[in-house]
Amino acid sequence: MRLTFITTSIVAFVAIQALAFFFLYSRQNVAIYPSNEQDSKVHILILSSWRSGSSFVGQVFSQHPDVFYLMEPAWHVWVQMNRNSAKVLKMAVRDLVRSTFLCDMSAFDAYMSEDRLVSHLFQWEVSRALCSPPMCNHYARTDLSNDLMCKKHCNMTKFFKMEEACKTYSHVVIKEVRFFELKSLFPLFTDPLLNLKIIHLVRDPRAVLKSREKSLYALVRDNGIVLGTEGKQLEKEKAEASNYEVMKEICKSHILIHELANEEAPNLLKQRYMMVRYEDVVRDPLKEISAMYKFAGLNLTPKLESWVYNITHGEGTGSAFKITSRNARSISEAWRTEMPYEKISKIQKICGKAMDMLGYEQVQSEYEQKLLSRDLLLPQRKYKFSWLSSDEDAT
Repeated sequence: MRLTFITTSIVAFVAIQALAFFFLYSRQNVAIYPSNEQDSKVHILILSSWRSGSSFVGQVFSQHPDVFYLMEPAWHVWVQMNRNSAKVLKMAVRDLVRSTFLCDMSAFDAYMSEDRLVSHLFQWEVSRALCSPPMCNHYARTDLSNDLMCKKHCNMTKFFKMEEACKTYSHVVIKEVRFFELKSLFPLFTDPLLNLKIIHLVRDPRAVLKSREKSLYALVRDNGIVLGTEGKQLEKEKAEASNYEVMKEICKSHILIHELANEEAPNLLKQRYMMVRYEDVVRDPLKEISAMYKFAGLNLTPKLESWVYNITHGEGTGSAFKITSRNARSISEAWRTEMPYEKISKIQKICGKAMDMLGYEQVQSEYEQKLLSRDLLLPQRKYKFSWLSSDEDAT
């Protein structure tokens, strides 16, 4: 009996040890190989240039209840390191974008003060996620936000709460105008922690030029970084000349990005790149936004449908850097009646190849420019990607 008791005790002890070891190993295993919450996240980079409708497209995503959205976090890089060129800064911009996608907001330490509020973040108020729980309680997560109300009620929120908020969303969307090619982003496509997709938003260079002229001095610093001139040329003539030089770089970047994605079509871009023309969006907003949502794995809700219709069918003429209800299609074609043909001809020479590639027909006279019955938006070219099946069309 004593032997039986000892044997039973040993067996029980071994069993307890085994269970304890299994429990500890499981805990350790979880610590070493955590269930990666990033696996289920989708990361969307809206890639565009200044005055191309990117703020509106950004809002289309920001207002979605499943999206954590930030507008141009790389602004902080360019402000703090403004004596460098865009080529020099692109890696720092990429690394900040990656960290933001992963909800690691400590990356802002290099560019912002330690004791910072959310209101210290560039254009923070346009992000619905920063004005709703768990960040701020002014709006419910399913509400449509207003930037003025966000500024009034959520401006004292601590910056560190962004990490907690970011981790509660299935989609992280960033809008950026400070990338001029795709190759520097390749490491993000192969990063196992990211599920990155690119929405490449373009706009007719003639309309972009007109919009940029309205915001000429607001863009001086950015122009200087693009051109490597430190943004110190404030005289009107030099500012206007630099505007055309920047347009040249912007158009070149659209060519580089589009050719790489469509003609070279590396495998890492498989089903991860979508080119969108702003003019298509304002002509048929619900169709184009539905397509972008589908690409991103989101659904267009009835509330968002109403918001999209109202914001694109208003009576306003709009203002720079603000998203208000306006007649979006009319504004997109205002260059045809408000710009002198001399400027149109000049920008067409600078951006002709990009316009041909993206489907913007050139005009050869002032008469053609102002003949509004003539549609200058050509059908979007359908590329056949090497990685698409024969019955699929390229986006």
